[in-house]
Amino acid sequence: MTGGGTRLLGPTPRNSWRASADEVDLCRLVLPAQPVTVPAKPQRLRLDLARTALVVVDMQNDFCAPEGWLASIGLDVSGAESLAAAIAGMLPPLRDAGVPVIWLNWGSRPDRVNIPPNVLHAYDLAGTGGGIGSVLPGADTPVLQEGSWGAAVVDDLRPVDGDIHVTKHRMSGFFDTPLDSILRNLRVDTLLFTGVNADQCVLATLTDAACLGYDTVLLEDGVATTSPDFCLQATLYNVERCFGFVTRGDSLVSALADLGIEK
Repeated sequence: MTGGGTRLLGPTPRNSWRASADEVDLCRLVLPAQPVTVPAKPQRLRLDLARTALVVVDMQNDFCAPEGWLASIGLDVSGAESLAAAIAGMLPPLRDAGVPVIWLNWGSRPDRVNIPPNVLHAYDLAGTGGGIGSVLPGADTPVLQEGSWGAAVVDDLRPVDGDIHVTKHRMSGFFDTPLDSILRNLRVDTLLFTGVNADQCVLATLTDAACLGYDTVLLEDGVATTSPDFCLQATLYNVERCFGFVTRGDSLVSALADLGIEK
């Protein structure tokens, strides 16, 4: 369908009608396949970059910065800097391949009215403060509050125009958020997961994605956790045995280079 009065009508170029005063064309844009093969567990993996998105979970100050919340309650966040560097190395070639980048960060309402006690209890066992919504000594805003420094992406990672930001307030990024609607409007099938904590918010989001029918791929060198190492090993085991695949971001970057998509 062509003509001077024809316009795209839709939330993304991937999910748009072509409409004019006389006609509507429901045929969506079909992107040419961009297959790439990487070593993975439990099997070698061939995926289509044209139907893939990268989800970066909770790489934000309250979880990763030495001045942030988790560090203030005694958790070791020293690995966050090298993790951010690893993720940063994946971003340019993936963007160049047309893969959408989604920043999924925790950001609570100031009144916390949509957060139930069981979520608040996780880091405030006796209800005495220091958990979500509390103000840390020397801080200006409550922990994990939307729009605050603690909810912002760490300085070592740089979102760019065209990246997509989604705010969550549960371990899973799918519950009570627009994440699923956004992914469906991007018309993607495969999700690459990076971020923290691997055994908590990353795994919860990945598990929900698998239950919703997405192909889920955990990038092993793109995740970390403040939990003991056995928690990370159990996460890797469960992802490859039950929910999807485990591969490495550096393997994917090398495969992209072989396709002529450089870092």
